[in-house]
Amino acid sequence: MEKLKSVITIVEYGKINITLKEYIDKKGISKNYIAQATNTRNEVISKWYNNQVERMDLDVLARICYVLDCSPEDIISYKKSN
Repeated sequence: MEKLKSVITIVEYGKINITLKEYIDKKGISKNYIAQATNTRNEVISKWYNNQVERMDLDVLARICYVLDCSPEDIISYKKSN
């Protein structure tokens, strides 16, 4: 039987990084535009922009992807620990 991984037994399990800042800066789009176009509060977009999201709201993610015409993979990445 294959042994399954467990968060309890793994000290470092990696990190989710939100790269919205790099994505919209490269395209020259402002945080205010994203907030207005997605009908989301500026504070929420600022958390996404600064990679400070504690709990991901999938509806907000869907709205951001719709407005930017991108995929979640374009603005979110997962980095495994060594």
